[in-house]
Amino acid sequence: MDDRKRVVITGAGGGVGYATAQLLKDDWEVIATARKDEDLTRLEALGVAAVRLDVRDEESIFGLQQVVGEAPLDALVQAAAVSHTAPATDSPKNMWTLMMGTNVIGPAMVVDSLIENLRISKGTVVFLNSGAGERGVPLHSVYAASKHALRGYADTLRMEEASNGVRVSTIYPGQINTGMLRTINAEMDVDFTPADYIDPATVAGAIRFIIEASDDVHISNVDLRPRVEVSEKFNV
Repeated sequence: MDDRKRVVITGAGGGVGYATAQLLKDDWEVIATARKDEDLTRLEALGVAAVRLDVRDEESIFGLQQVVGEAPLDALVQAAAVSHTAPATDSPKNMWTLMMGTNVIGPAMVVDSLIENLRISKGTVVFLNSGAGERGVPLHSVYAASKHALRGYADTLRMEEASNGVRVSTIYPGQINTGMLRTINAEMDVDFTPADYIDPATVAGAIRFIIEASDDVHISNVDLRPRVEVSEKFNV
């Protein structure tokens, strides 16, 4: 019988989600989700339970819920996210729909589907937010709006679930060396220099610190910035 603690990681096909699955796989029972076949194959090769999940699709979320079943869930790491750039006055409706659905509504629906499992174990929810969830960023109006909304949701969830023993934490990282940032840089015509950005494994380490924190503490918000600040080159 596997008596390890259980964690669900959404967006595990991406840099931080995959790094978190890789970091936890030996000590936790990891259920890692992704949308794409190639990402699911990579996760299976890692030796974790790989589950197809699109956080914007209700049937897909129901499928994850069936995999988790009625057993306790010790942690839910929400790393699924998407970002594209456009001026605030020229952001098409489909961009709003995509980012609000992926970055806010979807994660909220995943919480709804697994909250009873988390309450049983007095588990921890970790949201991977962004520096854009704390401030405005030029050409990131839709992304920043979605991340500000996620912040409001997480802070409210924390208050509401405190009496049930569920901890809710949010990480606000700066620029991370991921495919998503590479896409953003290309859209903004900014050079992509991996050495300037946070390593996904570093963020995974912060996630592990939060979900393995002792029972006497609730780590609510964590800021992670690159060692040398690079935000100014994105303020175009």
